[in-house]
Amino acid sequence: MFGKRSASSAATAAPAPAPKADAPKTTANTAAPIAPVKEAPAQSKERSEDYYDTKSSIFNALFETIDVSALAGMRPEKARDEIRQIVDEIITIRNVRLSVAEQNQLISEICDDILGYGPLEPLLARDDIADIMVNGAKHVFIETEGKMEKTNIRFRDNAQLMNICQRIVSQVGRRVDEASPICDARLLDGSRVNVIAPPLSIDGPALTIRKFKKDKLTLNDLVGFKSISPAGAKVLQIIGACQCNIVISGGTGSGKTTLLNCLTGFIHPDERIITCEDAAELQLQQPHVVRLETRPPNLEGKGKITMSDLVKNCLRMRPERIIVGEVRGPEAFDLLQAMNTGHDGSMGTLHANSPREALSRLESMITMGGFSLPAKTIREMIVGSVDIVVQATRLRDGSRRITHITEVIGMEGDVIVTQDLLLYEMDGEDANGKIIGEHKSTGIARPAFWDRARYFNLERQLAEALDEAG
Repeated sequence: MFGKRSASSAATAAPAPAPKADAPKTTANTAAPIAPVKEAPAQSKERSEDYYDTKSSIFNALFETIDVSALAGMRPEKARDEIRQIVDEIITIRNVRLSVAEQNQLISEICDDILGYGPLEPLLARDDIADIMVNGAKHVFIETEGKMEKTNIRFRDNAQLMNICQRIVSQVGRRVDEASPICDARLLDGSRVNVIAPPLSIDGPALTIRKFKKDKLTLNDLVGFKSISPAGAKVLQIIGACQCNIVISGGTGSGKTTLLNCLTGFIHPDERIITCEDAAELQLQQPHVVRLETRPPNLEGKGKITMSDLVKNCLRMRPERIIVGEVRGPEAFDLLQAMNTGHDGSMGTLHANSPREALSRLESMITMGGFSLPAKTIREMIVGSVDIVVQATRLRDGSRRITHITEVIGMEGDVIVTQDLLLYEMDGEDANGKIIGEHKSTGIARPAFWDRARYFNLERQLAEALDEAG
């Protein structure tokens, strides 16, 4: 059918023995949704080596039979039907002994290998997973409900894993190989991907996927998760609506990008927004949005576009708000310049463990970017640019909390002065190890951005929210 060889000739030309009679067979549980190892002993979930040998043999025979380029031109459902028919033939000709559930699972996995992302497909289909971490072919971990778990997922070998990594990054015009072993990319649904390949990754390719939520979270959702109190959410809503310049600070996996998405929800639909990201993942709902993405160098080492290049260029695009996905280096200077020259309401995230540390990191990034400015001048630029620092924290029980809403209010000598409007205070933990705490106002009744809130006719709501938070 595909212009290569028939299934029977391929199956005969590449014979493989059926699994031995005494080999352990995979149970019907294999067809059930993949469950983390912690839910059952690993031995009860692991498939036998014979299963993988059989799958590899059938996969190779299939490849001898079909024309993969022809499959690429078909609808996914049609392509899967074609693969299923040929695999059924191969299994029958070779007299491979599999239960119906095992055979369906094997066919599903082979379809995923050829048409999708192989063993990753069942994990990508689950919306309760936040991160997928692949450490070589045989070690796949996930994060769900704030906890890390090992799965029974595995790849045939590192070559298959590397092929899938290359398939992912090529879809967004990037590459990963020995010459370019580090790559940031994204899946078509917006999930963020990082790949580091041999020789840098010693035990095989390391693939990390930050899953993209199908349903965009809102501040109300964060209130439901107890990440912020209802009063604190009102304060954040007013901060976003009255065009304060905001830096969202936090550690890895603390929810910075989620919070940034929530705050952009209060930008007026008439405003022109330009986003700058390494891998585009923000989900802005406004109609007037321009999304920009960095680019690595080509094979000749040319054509690289950095975050700093994007931020500089977007200043020529008549932005009203500039959103930087993550500030990591010299682009900090360009972002502060933008915030300080009329682009009120701009936002960005950075890695830091406290609001004070976030301001220090901004200063360090500008200094390391080669700008030979006195420390006091840089701090004055930070004070003149940043209005609010929102701190997101991942607690030891895996929960995520907004722990600080902090104002940047001025300088005293060479020191930046800040004041906390809202803090998260931990009171202990319950019998299940979950941290108990609450968000409390620090008693500041008239914050420094009061006049800005009044300009937007929001001062009454701000006063009520701060009073409710107390």
